[in-house]
Amino acid sequence: MRKSVRGIVGLLIFLCLWQLASQLKLIDPTFVPGPLQVAGRIGQLFGQAEFRVDFVATVLAWLIATLAATAIAVPLGLLLGSLPLLRNATSAVVDLLRPIPSVTLIPLVLTAFGDGAQIKIILATFASIWPILFNVIYGLREVDPLFVDTARAFRTSRLRTALAVRLPYVTPFALTGIRMSAAISLVVIVSTEFLSNSGIGFGSFVVINGEQSGDMAMVFGGVVVAGILGAAVNSLLQGVQNRWFSWAGKGA
Repeated sequence: MRKSVRGIVGLLIFLCLWQLASQLKLIDPTFVPGPLQVAGRIGQLFGQAEFRVDFVATVLAWLIATLAATAIAVPLGLLLGSLPLLRNATSAVVDLLRPIPSVTLIPLVLTAFGDGAQIKIILATFASIWPILFNVIYGLREVDPLFVDTARAFRTSRLRTALAVRLPYVTPFALTGIRMSAAISLVVIVSTEFLSNSGIGFGSFVVINGEQSGDMAMVFGGVVVAGILGAAVNSLLQGVQNRWFSWAGKGA
């Protein structure tokens, strides 16, 4: 069986077991509704104009954060990876910032930037930078020294060497980092919508209209929508990587 077929079969088996457990009340359907009930509620959610607006707001924030993280991390990774002295000088700062959970910065960002969509974008960008950054640095270590020496022999500038030699080689590694960052960004954005009570985004919609009313089917529906969205983007990026960069390594 192909990998994709095996994945679908495994998913169907999981859903059947989940539905069976719900019908037999092996799990309390009040707190863990069955997949058919959740699927019906997802259809109802997308039938509501308010939810569609919140969903689009979340997706736009996610795209902005992922693009911003890519725009910051790729040049920074090329710079740190090309200059060992600078990388060593900044390693302590990077090691200090990287482990900080983004959601713990919500009060600080609220105080500094105020309430609004910029909170989740800033936090998601911060959390998404690191996988891309370290994958780019790792990819630079794998560049064939012969390519760099040849560029130097032709007196190619550092900037042109980075753009023409190093960047194409590290692109597959950067794409792996972007895939990881896309998932992280979605988690941070939805978590921030849950915790900051920003009032915009489908995370906030689920909290306000689901948890407060005790409608767990709506809560699970929001979780499933987030999972499907993340899986779709990951599959898209994985397909691009397999099609155009199958010759390269998979990254860190």
